[in-house]
Order: sequence, then structure tokens, then C-alpha cells
Amino acid sequence: MTRIGFLSFGHWQAVPGSRVRTARDALMQTVELAEAAEEVGADGAFVRVHHFAPQLASPFPLLAAMGVRTTRIELGTAVIDMRYENPLYMAEDAAAADLLSDGRLQLGISRGSPETALRGASSFGYVPAEGETDADMARRHTEIFRAAIGGAGVAQADPQMTGHSGALAIEPRSPGLTERIWWGAGTRATAVWTAEQGMNLMSSTLLTEDTGVPFDELQAEQLSMYRRAWKDAGWEREPRVSVSRSILPIIDDETNRFFGIRSQADAKDQVGYLDGGLARFGRSYIGEPDVIAEELARDAAVQDADTLLVTVPNQLGVDINARMLESIVRDIKPVIDAGRPA
Repeated sequence: MTRIGFLSFGHWQAVPGSRVRTARDALMQTVELAEAAEEVGADGAFVRVHHFAPQLASPFPLLAAMGVRTTRIELGTAVIDMRYENPLYMAEDAAAADLLSDGRLQLGISRGSPETALRGASSFGYVPAEGETDADMARRHTEIFRAAIGGAGVAQADPQMTGHSGALAIEPRSPGLTERIWWGAGTRATAVWTAEQGMNLMSSTLLTEDTGVPFDELQAEQLSMYRRAWKDAGWEREPRVSVSRSILPIIDDETNRFFGIRSQADAKDQVGYLDGGLARFGRSYIGEPDVIAEELARDAAVQDADTLLVTVPNQLGVDINARMLESIVRDIKPVIDAGRPA
């Protein structure tokens, strides 16, 4: 069965039409949308992390708030830019938020995406070592973070304080969190690396490569390569795999007014240049729920993933997004599941 969750970038802007005008609005409405998503039967509430922009930035206080206001759904990130993170402080925050949600965190992390700041991570105090790239630094932070949440000793004990010597682990720790770490992969090669590291895979609506085939086919190839690499690595547990999609069901006059005119223009993939190379952006799915359902049932990557994250236009407010999520769960999800191979 497909797990359906929403993914919010948490935009806010004081412009006409926006129902999310301040940072407080963005934070409070994200918590409220998580509650509403649980009520309509969705399976997850995820947030994107951006720095130096009017969007959600510090995920763990928000995830903790979402955790204490919900009881069932998964709570997560897609994704945290590891260039910016102190891995040990992050390990403490992640464990605390996971404990408050009773083990429901699903943390997506990655090297990050193009951003508004020049060398933004260096403003946080993190600079690649000599000979290291930004991506290398993000992966180094990730290695330390994953070891810390797994209970590795990271600091030497002071015998005068503890009565013993040896390495100390961070506290608190949350059992099982190590298996709920995902890497956001933008290429097929990065997906293979993710499998080799034993992390779950997140793949978004953007791939930073292009082979000329439709987006869903290229992404399905990425997922297939990941699964083969996972098997070759000999990991014992089954991995989780998620993909993101822009899904905007037209269910009433209001949604038709907002999205109807976009249904044709956004129905095709886009190819462009990003960070000096070709990138392929996946199409949006806009229209009547039954039409969207049939299209997603033919989407090769959606059919191969166990989790589908729906990017939401959060600036339109909680009510409209909750109604669209309800339609996706009720009208679209069963058709997607029916299209899966037995």
C-alpha cells in the first residue's frame, strides 16, 4: 500500500491572496495541517528546510510540536541540508523530537539544493576542509550524525566527574531512529551511494540529470538502481523509498479558480540548466481526481515507491490543502494501489 504524506515548504509572504503572511503563520499552520492530514487519513506530514529565505528553517521544534499534536502519522523532513548542521547537536534534537512523537520521525537529509545565500553554510561556521567539496562536508556531517544517533562514543569521559574513563554517547537517544534516516538523491549515482550507506531513499520532483526519457521513467530507473545496490550491499532490512509529486485535484470552484488554468501548461516535464548542468523537472498532476488517479497509476516511479509525498501550496491556507489531501487519500490513492503489480 502506498503511504501518502504532504510536503510543505512553509512559504510566508505578506502579499494579496496569501493566507500565510508571517513566520508564525507558517509554523502554526504547518502544525494545524499535520492535525488535519491525520484526520483525513493521510500517513505523513513532512517539511522542507531552507535557510536565508522566508520558509521553514529549524525543523526540530516544529517536528516536536507536530508530534505532540498528532498520534499516528509519520513526521519528517524532505530534506535537511547537512552542510549547515552541527551533527552532534542535531543528534540530540532529533532524538528528543523522536521521543516526543513516540518514534514517528522519518528524517530526510542531503547535501542541499541551490540557495539564496552565497556560501551560506560558512555563515553558520561550517567550511569544507582542504580538498573537500560542499557535498563531501555534508556527507561527513552525516556520518558523524548517524554514528551519534546509533550510540557511538563521541567524547571522552572525565574520570573525576564520572568515575570511569572511555567514550560517552550523546543523550537522549531514541531506539530505531537509525533506520529512519533517508537521503535525498538527485541522480542515479547518488541513489546507488545511498543504498551502499544503508539509508532509505528520497527522490523529489527534480533530477539533476537528463537522458531524454520522461521524468517518471528516469526516476524509476534511479529507484531500480537503488534497490539493486541495496541488495548487493547485503542489508537485511527492507528499505523505504519515497517520491514527491505536485498533485492538485480540482474538487470545487475554489480549486478550479486557483489551478484550472495551469492544468495544460504544467502537464509536461521541463528540462533546464541547474548548477551548470541539465536537470529534468517532473510534471504537475492537475485536474479531476479520477483523471489524476489514472495518470498516477501509470507513473512508473510512483508505482515503484512505497511513499508518495504531495507538495502543497501552503500559502493558500490549511482548509484548502486539507480538502485536497482528503480527495487524494479517498479518490486517488486506491487507484494507485490497484495499479501496483500483485
